Amino acid sequence: MNNSIRNIQLVAVVVVLISTIIAFFLEMREMYENKDITLADLLLMFIYIEVIGLVRSYWETRAVRITYPLVIAITALARFIILQDKESDPTNLIYISVAILIVALATVIIRFRNSKYLKIDKSKSNEL
Repeated sequence: MNNSIRNIQLVAVVVVLISTIIAFFLEMREMYENKDITLADLLLMFIYIEVIGLVRSYWETRAVRITYPLVIAITALARFIILQDKESDPTNLIYISVAILIVALATVIIRFRNSKYLKIDKSKSNEL
């Protein structure tokens, strides 16, 4: 049973990888056809690259490092801010900025969790 679940997970990861690569090249083609590259386009390309890195990390370790989805979330939120139009409510910008700050702080806390400076017992850190 565990082996079949693992195989389903690996097939799903391959589907995510292929879909991301296709989306990456479609975005490149659209930028080429429009002859216009915006910051939002570049951030979308970074999201694709980060998803590919997440898939590579999962394929090698069979585990997802929590920092990858957090970095993807930060990039997606930054892209969302850039795509907002001038008429949107300014409080939304503050909410999204606070969300970016919270996710960034979570990333820093997770990175420092295994830091030699904090001297956290490795056997207990796996419980988090």
